[in-house]
Amino acid sequence: MKVLVSACLLGVPCRYDGQSKLFPAVAAQLKDHQLVPICPEQLGGLTTPRPACEIQDGRLRTREGEDKTAAFQMGAEEALRLFHLLDCEAAILKARSPSCGKGQVYDGTFTGTLKEGNGILAQRLLDEGIKVYTENEVLMPQEDDPWVSVAGQG
Repeated sequence: MKVLVSACLLGVPCRYDGQSKLFPAVAAQLKDHQLVPICPEQLGGLTTPRPACEIQDGRLRTREGEDKTAAFQMGAEEALRLFHLLDCEAAILKARSPSCGKGQVYDGTFTGTLKEGNGILAQRLLDEGIKVYTENEVLMPQEDDPWVSVAGQG
């Protein structure tokens, strides 16, 4: 199976701060599957490093208020296009990210406060009925969760 994966989780230094968020459990759990690394923010034309963005009233803004929504949307569309082009079956995305977060994202105040919601790419994939997981779900899959079969544990 092919799985779309946030490149930062695989050690690629593509985050806003020029770092990665290497999460070895992702590659370990999916060792029998083909991983397709992507960074939707880079796909949308944003540089690395780049100013941090958070979702404020449905828009992606930097701390200074600069609107980066168009780049995030373009990156999400490109990632979705790659998902379909490469026949991926699921996505493992970086939790809390304004692009990739699922279930919780930062609240737009740049204070580290979380709110319910999804990042731009995560929401786009979910809207298409695509299975989306975060790295946190790799560590703690539930028996009744489809992740068990994605990770080859079921």
